[in-house]
Parts: sequence; structure tokens; C-alpha cells
Amino acid sequence: MLELSQLKPYKGSTRRRKVIGRGVGSGHGTFSGRGAKGQKARSGSSIPVGFEGGRMPLHRQIPKKRGFKSLSPKAQALSLADLAVKFSSGETVNPKNLVNKGLIKSQLTSVKILGDGELAKALNFENVLLSAAAKAKIEKAGGKVT
Repeated sequence: MLELSQLKPYKGSTRRRKVIGRGVGSGHGTFSGRGAKGQKARSGSSIPVGFEGGRMPLHRQIPKKRGFKSLSPKAQALSLADLAVKFSSGETVNPKNLVNKGLIKSQLTSVKILGDGELAKALNFENVLLSAAAKAKIEKAGGKVT
């Protein structure tokens, strides 16, 4: 049975608070663990992050990158001439097939077909962006756009 004399605090729960400024014998007297003099030794001192003692801080010395970088990536551009070489008549042009044929690297980014070159084959286009010139040439060749 548990008795009062057997009670002990949980392991790790008995941490003593550091008592400072109570004489040299305490180990934390005289300067109270703050070192000797200086800005950080004073009461109420708080130095902002990146403060370098008054000199021009490093983050202000380095030139800044200018301009604008869009968070949405640009569409991968392909010409009709590229498609005419890789695809045969009646095939479907979609991001998955374009990756398989080695025309684009990833099917996660959008693809835009531009009207450069000629297209004599009837191709089906799915999930791709088209320029106005490309769309006209595709429909003229007998292709479908969905």
C-alpha cells in the first residue's frame, strides 16, 4: 500500500529556478550572468535581429533582386511543325502523349501549341492551349479540338 513517506515527485519535475544577484558565493552574483558592462548587460536591453552594433548590416549591403517572378509557371510552347514530325494522322495530342513522345518534360505544367509550321495531318487535341493561328491550321487540316 502507498504511504505518505513513499511519495516522490515525478522525474524531471523538480527543476530549481536560477537565483541570480545574491552575492559572489552563489555563483551568479556580481554581474548576474550578464558579463561585464555593455549594451546586453543593461536592464531593458533588446537588440533587434540582424543588428550589427550600428554599422551597415549585411542584409542592407547586399544588392536586392529586382523584378517580378510569377508564381504560376508559363505554359510550355510547342509548334505545329514539332507535332507534324512526331504524331501520325488520327492520334490524340494531350500532355501525357507529349511526354511519351519526348516533346515536353512534365505533364503537370500547361502546354500551348503555336501556329509555327504547317500541319497536314488530322490530329485530336485535348487539354492543351492553342493560339488562334494554330487552331485555324488544325481545323483546316481536319483536326478536332476538345
